[in-house]
Amino acid sequence: MRPALFSLALFGLLAALVPARAQLDPHHGHQQMVAPAPASTPPAAHHHELGPAGSTYDLRWLDGMVQHHTGALRMSEFVFDIGQPGVGALAKSIWREQAQEIKAMGQWRKAWYPEAPLYPVALKTGGDPNSIESLERMSAAHIQAMQMMGSTPTRQNRVIWFLEGMIAHHGGALVMAHDALKKSTNPTISRLARDIIVAQRREILELRRMLKHDGLDKPEYYQFDALFSF
Repeated sequence: MRPALFSLALFGLLAALVPARAQLDPHHGHQQMVAPAPASTPPAAHHHELGPAGSTYDLRWLDGMVQHHTGALRMSEFVFDIGQPGVGALAKSIWREQAQEIKAMGQWRKAWYPEAPLYPVALKTGGDPNSIESLERMSAAHIQAMQMMGSTPTRQNRVIWFLEGMIAHHGGALVMAHDALKKSTNPTISRLARDIIVAQRREILELRRMLKHDGLDKPEYYQFDALFSF
């Protein structure tokens, strides 16, 4: 699988995700340094609005997060063999962690929603968030938007592409995790959301450290700091 380029322009243009049951409990080019300016409300918050809570919310959230995680796997694969200290190791760590979560989410989906279609779903416009019948197949464009992919990087720019793109990508997951904490009543979903916040906060800090090592420190790198806690 080949990830596509996530350009800096997408930092403020994270695509809208699907609204996603909640009642079941399964037990380097250098440039001038810029002073960080944390944003109180990241642009991603609007674009990652998941829609209303309801009995299908967790299904929709699982499908959205699986697609989002899949994008992170594809991005990480570009720098597995980069040979730059720390970068490949971080990419492999992200890949392993998110692959494990994808597997777990798939198992929960099968157990909690045996009646759901096998394909990823989204809520129809104006649909009932409590009705399976109000769900529709997620479009290819919707999936691509959630994976946050554009065109592929070059061998020359793939390190910065990965480091900057993964900050933005993790920001989208932080938005989704907070949305789940507000709308899901399933303890397992809430626990995963907290785990995602902790892990991706840690990784964003490491990504920023690597970028600073390359002389890069931009306001965009700090736009998700308000989502670091829960």
